[in-house]
Amino acid sequence: MGKILPFHGLTKLDIPVDRILDGTKGKLDSVVILGYDKDEDEYFASSIADGGEVLWLLERCKIALMGME
Repeated sequence: MGKILPFHGLTKLDIPVDRILDGTKGKLDSVVILGYDKDEDEYFASSIADGGEVLWLLERCKIALMGME
């Protein structure tokens, strides 16, 4: 059987959560995690203690997502 390579381009399909998390191990200095748990309740966790810094990161990422950089 051939080797399966991960796709690193843009896609309209959801990617499994564990694949995303596994792909970041050892690569990040800080992290903010947003999502939904199994009960569809919002989930938030951050390695950054300063709420203002978290908000700054979220806003910068929002701008990048909207393609406004």
